[in-house]
Amino acid sequence: MKRQTVWILPTALILAMVAWSRGPGAARHAAPLPTLASVVDHEISTVEKEFVEAAEALPEDKFNFSPESLNIPGSEFKGVRSFAAQVKHVAASNYLIWAPLTGDSLPQGVADEAGPENLNSKAEIMDFLKQSFALGHRAAATLTTANMLQPAPHSKEIRLHLAVFGVEHAFDHYGQIVEYLRMNGIVPPASRNRSN
Repeated sequence: MKRQTVWILPTALILAMVAWSRGPGAARHAAPLPTLASVVDHEISTVEKEFVEAAEALPEDKFNFSPESLNIPGSEFKGVRSFAAQVKHVAASNYLIWAPLTGDSLPQGVADEAGPENLNSKAEIMDFLKQSFALGHRAAATLTTANMLQPAPHSKEIRLHLAVFGVEHAFDHYGQIVEYLRMNGIVPPASRNRSN
């Protein structure tokens, strides 16, 4: 009986201290639980930040850089996308992947994953990229636990797959543009203030 008393008092004291530290009404101010939409939206925000900052890091005069121009002996860079084409590809793919979730029409010139041919300047391509991620946020907002496994309208893919695949695809190409930055002597923004 004494052993139980020894543990009951400290446990009660600890619980009382925790309750006191939270103050009256602390439960009412607790952060809301995340939703499926908020979790996916967070992932979109993460890749958006990394990708957009990396794309902005390459100056306009190098925006059409391709490693093919380096003529590295034994390399297999012939025909690879330029930096600008990588960025435009991700933006176009974002539209193709996420538009079925929102019901948005594709922008003019988005017929395939290459993107509109008329977008050539860094400013135009960056604007296209940023708008595509805005669509991603709207797409994430459509997800619920009730509809996440349903096929997206005008698609055979399930809604959750499309939402997450957009993030996966952008991160895949993020790795490629990071390499392009480093080939131009530019430390990617996400690696700055680290050991590089």
